[in-house]
Amino acid sequence: MYSRVFTGLFPGIHINLVGTFLVTLSSSFSNHSFMIYLVVFISSLAIAHTFIDFIPSIFLGCPDTDTELAVLPGHEMLKQGKGHEAVMRTAYGGLSGVILLVLLFLPLSFLLSKTYPTIQKVIPYILILVCIIMIFSEKNKLQAFLVMIMTGVLGYLVLDLNLKEPLLPLLSGLFGSSMLLLSIKQKTKIPKQKTNFKKIKLKNMMRPLSGAIIASPFCGFLPGLGGGQAAVIGNQISRTNEKDFLILLGIVNVFVMGLSFVSLYSISRTRTGAAAAVQSLLGQVTFQSLILIIIVCLISGIISFFLTKKLSILFIKYIEKIDYNKLSKWTILFLSVLILIISGILGLFVFGISTLVGLYCIQLNVKKTQMMGCLLIPTILLYLL
Repeated sequence: MYSRVFTGLFPGIHINLVGTFLVTLSSSFSNHSFMIYLVVFISSLAIAHTFIDFIPSIFLGCPDTDTELAVLPGHEMLKQGKGHEAVMRTAYGGLSGVILLVLLFLPLSFLLSKTYPTIQKVIPYILILVCIIMIFSEKNKLQAFLVMIMTGVLGYLVLDLNLKEPLLPLLSGLFGSSMLLLSIKQKTKIPKQKTNFKKIKLKNMMRPLSGAIIASPFCGFLPGLGGGQAAVIGNQISRTNEKDFLILLGIVNVFVMGLSFVSLYSISRTRTGAAAAVQSLLGQVTFQSLILIIIVCLISGIISFFLTKKLSILFIKYIEKIDYNKLSKWTILFLSVLILIISGILGLFVFGISTLVGLYCIQLNVKKTQMMGCLLIPTILLYLL
């Protein structure tokens, strides 16, 4: 359990890294039972990571590859004393995502095996439509278009570089350090955080759930699409407000992660590092193995929900005692060192450029989700070219 907490709380320490290590370790063993234990561990790690990963994104502004959008409404709620509520909204979403996975993995598995080639052909046009809807939903359409294209070009250039973990400097700059620098400039002070968050009623979950159910299967089965893209598509479908958007993010991140295991079983395609590790360990995933993984995801999701709640309250106790401006500066320094270690000097340069682009885009007075062009545009080009 400690390793699952570790990968979630420390940005840049991704489950892919742990999965690669475990696959390397497994080469020294040939015992099938041992492989099953590793599969159980990786599956539970993957789900726990998607829950806990929102904590540094919201409290510190350190986004991972699937939590970058949580920084936006999460940071605003933190400044209102509602950081714990922001985290818990993602946790409730994650718990709903696990339940959706259990209910829908069988029909989606059957559907995927029959429709995968067709879905592959239409996905770029769906993404183009999403981009158009996003732009036309803004009052300042020209500025929204500029942000979408600017970040899209940046994302395409960065992903085309021979760079290790290119999304780390790209997303940390656009969604993390740019927000932190703005907070430092405005001398933001974090008020006392409230921890008496009320349970979310089922009727208030319907909008995020409807968006997630429609969008997540596309992003759970196709390469180049992840939780961030699913959240953007789902938000265009369900039209959630900022608070409900956090629920949507929680749902899609867990649901997409779970569906990557379903994809591995149905069409033998890996969509996540965790699924790739499972394939390396087991080779062909049987129906019995899939059932085991789904059960593990459910149990891990329930435990992670309560663990996220405890960790969020623990974070609050410390963050209220710290000068937030100093914390922001130390966070930017930490991200810089982490990016230098993982992605090298070139990664640090990308981090700087992404931060400047993020700062410029924030000043244009459009929704910050327009910066998701950094992933949407390259994904569209991936399918069309």
